[in-house]
Amino acid sequence: MSGTLPADVPDRLHPESDAVALVVHAKQRDLGGFMVRRALPSMQRRAIGPFVFLDQMGPTELGVGEGFDVRPHPHIGLATVTYLFDGEVVHRDSLGTEVEIRPGDVNWMFAGRGIVHSERSSAAARARGIRMHGIQSWVAVPSEREEDAPSFEHHDAVALPKIAGDGVSIDVIAGTLFGACAPTNVCSPTLYAHAKLERGARFTLDDEHEERAIYVVEGSVGTVAGAFEPGQLVMLHAGRTIAIEAREPSRIMILGGEKLPGQRHIEWNFVSSRPERIERAKADWKADRFPKVPGDDTERIPLPER
Repeated sequence: MSGTLPADVPDRLHPESDAVALVVHAKQRDLGGFMVRRALPSMQRRAIGPFVFLDQMGPTELGVGEGFDVRPHPHIGLATVTYLFDGEVVHRDSLGTEVEIRPGDVNWMFAGRGIVHSERSSAAARARGIRMHGIQSWVAVPSEREEDAPSFEHHDAVALPKIAGDGVSIDVIAGTLFGACAPTNVCSPTLYAHAKLERGARFTLDDEHEERAIYVVEGSVGTVAGAFEPGQLVMLHAGRTIAIEAREPSRIMILGGEKLPGQRHIEWNFVSSRPERIERAKADWKADRFPKVPGDDTERIPLPER
């Protein structure tokens, strides 16, 4: 599915200058030699729409013989979304899934009552060396869906809706944007898209979704509220449109959707509306009661000790 950007006409009833509510600066973390920028959760904002976690992985150069290795670990009560700009990762999970994700593809893993997965570089990738760069995000699910059976879906890049404009290219990863609807089976109204902008390119983000934000991955984008650089998550007020212009070739993520009712608790890899459910998941992982990952069951990430 493809489409075009709507006309760039700001909403006069809601001035653009009032659109930006908050700017979160992602914190850099070293995960064993692999640098990430974590924008969600933060002290300033715990979630945007259903999104409760957003990490920018890399960019990192992995030399010949090196690889990306995330050992088997569990999740409950969320959907994980892996989206790569560079590199490739082999996903394996306790459902028996084994699939390689490449740039522009989408892995949507619904954890429900419990799933275990790993993400690693393939032998071929290790042999040649790779550049790794992408976004890992978690989407909380409605409380009535938290104990559903886990599932997994993979969508190749060619299956995602494309929205094109003058110097603007947008892939809709999950949910809806500008009338386009991604094939991903979201659990609540969701907005998730990847946009590439040439220098000087411009588009206006509409107010379809209750909560919205843009995350600057590369380059620099400007609005009437100021300029924003890589690692900044720009939260927008509801009901406000905003024009976004690239000051240089840029890459941004657009995310948000409907705010889920109630609080979501997060500890380690577990998300739930009920703290006691997280405690049970921790005990289950520690006691090795989660299912195994076929083909990757000789090691796992231990439960962190407080």
